Amino acid sequence: MEGILPLFKPAGLTSHDCVFKLRKILKTKKVGHTGTLDPDVTGVLPICIGKATKVAEYITDAGKAYVGEVTIGFSTTTEDASGEVVESQNVDRIFTREEIIKVLESLTGEIEQTPPMYSAVKVGGVRLYEYARKGIEVERPTRKVTIYSIDLLDDKEEFQGETISFRFRVGCSKGTYIRTLAVMIGELLGYPAHMSNLQRVQSAAFTLEDCLTFEEIEEHMEAGTISSVLRPLETALSHLPKLLINDKVAEKVKNGAQLPVPDHFKNCDGPIIAETNEGLVLAIYAKHPNKLGLLKPVKVLRNDQE
Repeated sequence: MEGILPLFKPAGLTSHDCVFKLRKILKTKKVGHTGTLDPDVTGVLPICIGKATKVAEYITDAGKAYVGEVTIGFSTTTEDASGEVVESQNVDRIFTREEIIKVLESLTGEIEQTPPMYSAVKVGGVRLYEYARKGIEVERPTRKVTIYSIDLLDDKEEFQGETISFRFRVGCSKGTYIRTLAVMIGELLGYPAHMSNLQRVQSAAFTLEDCLTFEEIEEHMEAGTISSVLRPLETALSHLPKLLINDKVAEKVKNGAQLPVPDHFKNCDGPIIAETNEGLVLAIYAKHPNKLGLLKPVKVLRNDQE
């Protein structure tokens, strides 16, 4: 069994829980997820199976899109709805649509975030949530992330009440904490806030429309049609630049050969996929760290021995 299974992750399960459950359903051990989703978060979780586990990191590193809801008026320990209330302040004014859009727009581009204490980020080899559960506060590393777009989804012209909530859609880079983004929105509006709901709607090339539930996956296993819903590993790499190769070069690529950097890739610093005219990705390349003008294979995905 080999390929990528776009799973609709339900609430209440960790990403690891999903992997554990799928290993049982699919009756195979070589199963991996493509980036942690908090238990309360639903939505797109691409699962890599068999040889496709080799490309999991490229899905993890690709852009993501979420639809979230921020509630203004109180903050929580976890920055989402599952935490205990830390600070509460009644919203004593009316916010206009224009004010909220202006705040959202101010958060686009490269921004700095400090990961929440209840997160999987490691400090001193220990995950932050392990410190948090013991009541230990540690200094957290601030990091830069990119918000490609953020749009207000609610169509109201005015927002008022002791607490106010509104939905937004955000496209962002790897490592962005939407919980923290919700808190930042609140800070810019002048009130404590938290993320009250979140769904991931896209991960790399995979969208909600592509996803299957656990029940649907079980049905395909019982019917013997699971291969029909597995996506080829090429789907996970479709966002990367492609180097088309002929049959002669393909044989060299299968054996891990270095390749000259084509002129149109001179300014490309990220991974490049070597793809045949039939659309098969044979390997993933990157610029050689020591040899100028050469590409070095990072991963050979297909060779004649397999």
